[in-house]
Amino acid sequence: MSTKFTPDHEWINTTDTAAAVVGITPHAQDALGDVVFVDLPEVGKSYKKGEVAGVVESVKAAADIYMPVTGEVVEINSALKDDPSLANSDPLNTGWFFKVKVADTAELDGLMDPPAYDALLKTL
Repeated sequence: MSTKFTPDHEWINTTDTAAAVVGITPHAQDALGDVVFVDLPEVGKSYKKGEVAGVVESVKAAADIYMPVTGEVVEINSALKDDPSLANSDPLNTGWFFKVKVADTAELDGLMDPPAYDALLKTL
């Protein structure tokens, strides 16, 4: 599994080179608490790295979902839209948010690997 992380606590898995999977990390989910609503991006819409691509709302707060890389959204997790609690129970698998066709794979090099992300979490 090739998973990278952003400082804003999104993850991107590039195992499927045609469509990388994006979601929020367990740390983000823990900080938010019970997710009650997700506003996912439109399929076919392109975003630049760092742009807001959606919103996740919980009983505690709302948080923006930032695009980890430049690309086009090719699929959203309809199950998550119907049942936002999937982000609580399994944020790294069934709780994914959307899939993106990565425009520039070099941008992935600027993201954190799991050890670097774990080191970041220790500073919080």
